[in-house]
Amino acid sequence: MHATRPLSEDDADRPLGRAVRRGLLCRCPKCGEGKLLHRYLKVRDACPSCGEAFHHQRADDGPAWLTLLIVGHLMAPALHIGYVRYEPEPLVLFAVLSSACLVLSLVLLPRLKGMMVAFQWSRRMHGFSRP
Repeated sequence: MHATRPLSEDDADRPLGRAVRRGLLCRCPKCGEGKLLHRYLKVRDACPSCGEAFHHQRADDGPAWLTLLIVGHLMAPALHIGYVRYEPEPLVLFAVLSSACLVLSLVLLPRLKGMMVAFQWSRRMHGFSRP
């Protein structure tokens, strides 16, 4: 087990809430100005505005898992409600819900990646501990 340490003054300069909000907007968690991603899911090596290094982030499969979790929990009730209440043709229901799944996944994936990188930065994980 890892012991949790109390928040120190070093943690005060990296508030989690602000960092996560900036990450969800795909902005630098430190300054909020520079873009965090330079392609759809490619994280920049450093912020173009403040120079904060991001090359050591380890988001890996986390954003994909979170996207799957969120989209699945939104679309499962939508499928049930749509089928029970409106009784559409199966092909119509498939077309609508698969399109919704695709769009929602494409919108969420880069934002959740930004959020995970910002979380790592805020908690000083994976090499973000250096000043």
